[in-house]
Amino acid sequence: MAKNLALKTQGDLLVYDVNKAAVEKFVDEFPKAKAADSPAEVAEKAATVLTMLPEATHVQSVYDSLIDAIDQDSLLIDSSTIDAESARKLAKAVFDRNGTPFDAPVSGGVVGAEGGTLTFMVGAPSDEAFEKIKPTLMMMGRNAVQCGANGTGQVAKLCNNMLLAVSMIGVSEALLLAGRLGMDPKLLASIVNSSTGRCWSSDTNNPHPGVIPTAPAGRGYTGGFANKLMAKDLRLAMKAAFDSGTTPILGTTAAQVYNDLSTMKDFNNLDFSSVYKVSQHSFDTQNACDWGRGLT
Repeated sequence: MAKNLALKTQGDLLVYDVNKAAVEKFVDEFPKAKAADSPAEVAEKAATVLTMLPEATHVQSVYDSLIDAIDQDSLLIDSSTIDAESARKLAKAVFDRNGTPFDAPVSGGVVGAEGGTLTFMVGAPSDEAFEKIKPTLMMMGRNAVQCGANGTGQVAKLCNNMLLAVSMIGVSEALLLAGRLGMDPKLLASIVNSSTGRCWSSDTNNPHPGVIPTAPAGRGYTGGFANKLMAKDLRLAMKAAFDSGTTPILGTTAAQVYNDLSTMKDFNNLDFSSVYKVSQHSFDTQNACDWGRGLT
C-alpha cells in the first residue's frame, strides 16, 4: 500500500514504523518517501494520516501519541481491522480535536495490496468527508465504498471476513471430497471457477497447491493472510454477533476452526488457506468433526 502511494502521490510521503530497518529500506527505494521519527511527526506535517495496525490497542496507542498534533485540516484514516465500537471511540477523540476521522479497513489480501486493487470499506462522518479521502484510497485500491457513519466500515469488514473464512473451509472440503471420490481436485477447481460455486477462495486464493500459481498454497502457504489474524477477525465478528443477539452457525464453526489453527505452532503464521491441510487430516483420519485435536 505504501509502495503504491509512493509511486502515485504528487507530494512527499512521510513513513513511520517501529521497524526502522524496513522504513530505511523503503525510503531508499522510493525518492518521494521520507522517514518520520514518530506518529506525531507524521500528523504534524501531513494533512492525511493513514494507519494500519494489528489490534485496537495498537491503534489507540498510536492515536494517543499523535492526537495533540492534529487540527481542523487533519484527515485520519485507520485501515486496521478492529471492532466497530473501538473505531467509534477513536473517531470521537479525533472529533474532539476538530479533525475528521475515518475507519477504512481493506479486502483483497497481499495480492490486492501489491497490485493496488484493494477494496476499502469506509465509515465516514459525511458524504463530503468521504469524497476528500477517496482520491487517496484509489491510489491503493480499485474500489472505495462508503458504508455509512463511523464504525460501519469495520462492520462491513468483519462480516466480509466471516464469509471469507466460511467459504475457504467450504472450498477446501469440496476439493478434498472430489479427490476422495476419484476426481482431480485441480479439474474440479477449474469447473467451480466457471460455475455457481465460484468465489475468491477458489478463483484467486485456491487452497489446493498448483491451482492458482500466485496463491500462497503454491509456496507452502506462506506470504498471505495469517491464520492468527483470521482468528482475531473472527473473534471480533463473534463478539459483535453476541452483542447483537445473533448466532451465526457457520460463522461460529469457522471461528472455532481458525482459533484452533491460531494456537498451533506450525499453522498460526501460515495463510488461512492452510485450513486445507487440516481438512485433509480430518478426511484422512475420518474425524471431520474435530479440527484441532491431535494436530499439534
